[in-house]
Amino acid sequence: MTSPDKLQPAIAARNLTLTLGEGEAAVQILKGIDLTVNAGETVALLGPSGSGKSSLMAVLSGLERAGGGSLSVAGQDFAAMDEDALAAARRGRIGIVLQAFHLLPTMSAQENVATPMELAGEADAWPRAAAELEAVGLGHRLTHYPAQLSGGEQQRVAIARATAPRPTLIFADEPTGNLDGATGKDIVELLFARRAETGATLVIITHDPALAERCDRVVTLGDGRIVSDTAAG
Repeated sequence: MTSPDKLQPAIAARNLTLTLGEGEAAVQILKGIDLTVNAGETVALLGPSGSGKSSLMAVLSGLERAGGGSLSVAGQDFAAMDEDALAAARRGRIGIVLQAFHLLPTMSAQENVATPMELAGEADAWPRAAAELEAVGLGHRLTHYPAQLSGGEQQRVAIARATAPRPTLIFADEPTGNLDGATGKDIVELLFARRAETGATLVIITHDPALAERCDRVVTLGDGRIVSDTAAG
């Protein structure tokens, strides 16, 4: 039997807008985005710098409130929520991996993964964090701090933190941007493997055409609008 979550799109955006600043300083970043992403899809977001990719991801992931339009994410009406409600809606449903690893330097790898789950009330946060770090090849680094880890290892911790709660949606913004080519390739393989194992929907910002080809669809932005939406390959 298909679950209700599988019957509805993971993301449904209609005429989505975002304006930053006020008055004469206001800049319209998103200019009427229409986008539907089905559950389990992998979608690459492409476009030049300033096209609105990161802003769109911020709105879709609930890190930023849209200025107008409708937005349903993981079955939740994001357009109707304030910042506190968006934070609550993200919890457990959405995992985010960024170019900058954003690990807390005073916490070990296991603490960085477990603490968000513990704050969300997960009773088994610590063993789940250990298991997820083992899954990304860092079972021997549980007690190491970010400064003791390489860039690739830090990004593995970030992926473990994003996937440990088993979110239905994973967003990744240039996850290999701070890594060398070989390490970046390993991180891409890991990210897609963890997504496949959990069945999550993946939306990834990238400038890498080869990475985009790994996805089901390629959505290209230009000047705050979607200029193309095509099947990859």
